[in-house]
Amino acid sequence: EIPSTPEDAAGLLWTAMHCEDPVLFLIPKHMFWAERESAEPIRAVPLGKARKRQAGSDVTLIAWGNTVEKALEAIQQIENEASIELIDLRSISPWDRETIEESVRKTGRVVVAQEDTENCSVGQMIITHLTSQTDLWSKMLSPPILVSKGNVMIGYNPIYEYAALPDGERIVAAIRKSVSMKQQRPVAAAVSAAVERGALEPGPVPSQPATAATNTQSITVPIMGEGIRSAKVVALLKKPGDPIALDDALCEVETDKAVYPIESSFAGRMGEWKVEVGATVEIGQELGTISAEGGRLERTVEAAVPAAAESGRHARRYSIEPALSPTITRKLSRVIPANLQIDARWDAIHKARDAAKKKNGRTAPSPSVMIAWAVVRAMEKHAPFRRLILEDDTIVENENFDLGIAVAIEGDRLATAVITEANRKSWDEFAEVYRKIVDETRGGRVDAMNAPVVISSLGAFGVRAGAPIVVPPSVGTLFVGSAHREILPNGKKNETAEVITLSLTFDHRVVNGAGAANFAHEIKEEIEQFRIPTTAAASSDKS
Repeated sequence: EIPSTPEDAAGLLWTAMHCEDPVLFLIPKHMFWAERESAEPIRAVPLGKARKRQAGSDVTLIAWGNTVEKALEAIQQIENEASIELIDLRSISPWDRETIEESVRKTGRVVVAQEDTENCSVGQMIITHLTSQTDLWSKMLSPPILVSKGNVMIGYNPIYEYAALPDGERIVAAIRKSVSMKQQRPVAAAVSAAVERGALEPGPVPSQPATAATNTQSITVPIMGEGIRSAKVVALLKKPGDPIALDDALCEVETDKAVYPIESSFAGRMGEWKVEVGATVEIGQELGTISAEGGRLERTVEAAVPAAAESGRHARRYSIEPALSPTITRKLSRVIPANLQIDARWDAIHKARDAAKKKNGRTAPSPSVMIAWAVVRAMEKHAPFRRLILEDDTIVENENFDLGIAVAIEGDRLATAVITEANRKSWDEFAEVYRKIVDETRGGRVDAMNAPVVISSLGAFGVRAGAPIVVPPSVGTLFVGSAHREILPNGKKNETAEVITLSLTFDHRVVNGAGAANFAHEIKEEIEQFRIPTTAAASSDKS
């Protein structure tokens, strides 16, 4: 708590004394030097509640402690130039987000004055919060400005002290700068500049077909349930050129179980159909295309870019594909994720890998294959991680199950290689299928994703741990970190050992924490006790 007036100091101190939690109370020393009488009785001041010292409409000025006095001096100097709304923060933890946000929405400009250094400061925290709010950022007329002490030590001499700290003149300069600046978004700035030069006529842009390079999105056959690999197209509900809204039904496909509508993940216009009614299609197959909305704005910028280049300016436009598809994003909105981590010793995998390399050379199974085998064995013992959660939130469990392997592909994209009926394969079959399916997935293969558990790893980048996402119908994603050394207890003494960190994210709709912990511990034991199965042992396991 940092008050700026004797009244606030008394009120905040009263609240702090009656608070059950510890309170750090910072009183600006100049308050002890200035004496004044207060006619009002002392009232308790709630912690975390800012005070609006002055209403205004042009700029929000945020201050606390000593800088409130400097802010008032600045307002007196500039009161004929701009209408300033002064907010006395009073508490920096917790701080009054609501009051600040309300003021910034009204003024569209913000200046923060503090005695702290610029780096790692309360002022930076406030500005970061404001600029991270999309609705606030879109309403700001100019970038936020921070007035603070320089990143230097305060000298003992008062001259050096006052030279380092912000004063009224610096606050006035910041307010004038904020009022004079006008924030333009990159696209709007490019178009505006082109209009001013006459390179682009103002007004609506004629409608043109969207280009495939930037606007065309594919319609593909989604996953429709356990064991469904293909479907039959029974109806095409949209014609080329028809307008499409988000989640509109585009076509219908029939499986052995039901007729499913395939809905749009984009708004725009129907492009072309690449299949006909009656055709049999596979999961992941492209059915047609949609010309997604956004073409008009992009064409406007394209018209502005050449004109900007002629004048020596550069306006750029980037069409960026999201890392996650809208379909996956919608699925994630239903997940209730939780995460836990556990370390597993690496010794057994290391020995097995060395033995396999001596026997098979370059064709020896990798540690990733061995870990995947351990995960399958653990899944056999833990039913919740053999389950799938379908689109209608139905939970199904199968005796035979798939295993997913996250595979990085070109363009910072991910695909999932699927080992079908992983639990029924012998060790030799499993190792061969693992290698083959991962290679084919990197080459563009798309499989139906019906794996209860997906394994992910960034060990090649030296990443020790992570918190992966879990995407339905899967119920768990296991992140395998890189091998590293840790100090582990061993009886009465500690020892260093090479370990990997297993990070399991699971869907709380299907499994609880204790069940997930047991599953993770089972994987740990399978890894720490791993031995390459013999043909006889593998056959016995399958039977």
